Amino acid sequence: MSRPLAQVLPVSRRAGLLYALVTTLFWGVWGAFAGMPADHGFPETLIYVVWAITMIPPALYALARGGWKLPTDGRSVLLGVLIGLTGAGGQMLLFHAVHTGPTYLIFPLIALSPIVTIGMSLLWLQERTTLIGALGIVLALAALPLFDYQPGQGLSGHGVAWFLYSLIILAAWGVQAFFIKLANRSMSAEGIFFYMMLMGLALVPVALWMTDFSRPINYGLEGPYLAAVTQILNSVGALTLVYAFRYGKAIVVSPLTNAGAPLITALLALALLGLVPQPLKITGIVLAFVAAALLAIEPEEGT
Repeated sequence: MSRPLAQVLPVSRRAGLLYALVTTLFWGVWGAFAGMPADHGFPETLIYVVWAITMIPPALYALARGGWKLPTDGRSVLLGVLIGLTGAGGQMLLFHAVHTGPTYLIFPLIALSPIVTIGMSLLWLQERTTLIGALGIVLALAALPLFDYQPGQGLSGHGVAWFLYSLIILAAWGVQAFFIKLANRSMSAEGIFFYMMLMGLALVPVALWMTDFSRPINYGLEGPYLAAVTQILNSVGALTLVYAFRYGKAIVVSPLTNAGAPLITALLALALLGLVPQPLKITGIVLAFVAAALLAIEPEEGT
């Protein structure tokens, strides 16, 4: 029998870096292929159901690592629900976004979610941003209008829907990160991840209700099975991120996962599509990657 990943990797800074690399690779590959099941006739709502189910094994694994200790006080439950709902809600919308727009633009855009987290921290926690954080915010704002801008046509190209979806996901996951920041003061990482899984499952009935079963659905290899393969990368990547922050330095883990995963997604998507974006889109992608890295580093620098 193979040993668990946590036993194979030593509890050290090297382990933290390895966990972060696993997350970056898994999320990068997942992002590039996340829309394929929908393209082959498997509804986005059912992809969500598959994702929620793939969250169960890593959540149970994490809870077992923590000695099956789940925080059940009122504050922990409330934070867990808020974290889970904002994460799962964004995830549900993401499956639709990647079916309506280009992944090589969607994921770099979503990577700018730290803008929301920093803004909420400044407003409600009275935290101060550093020059690095301020520069990241400026670059992020500058990148936003470039993602799907066509000279003389405004927001067109792939249409405006995917762009709006991406902004909503950006906001949801930025809010989620803010609550995770609060929760980490009183909850274990395993507890947070378990509530994320639980809320993901809680929205499954909503996803099923939204599914139009009267239309043809691909239940073959390119449907639920492909969705399971891609979404397990998403779920396991989230778990390895927990341990990356536990064993590694945030100043290394945050930039690597927050900017590195969308970079892999964008490069894979572009390679598979065999196209070269317009200069303005390339500029937006570059600005987004730089901004995401700066925003990820900023909290560490500001503490």
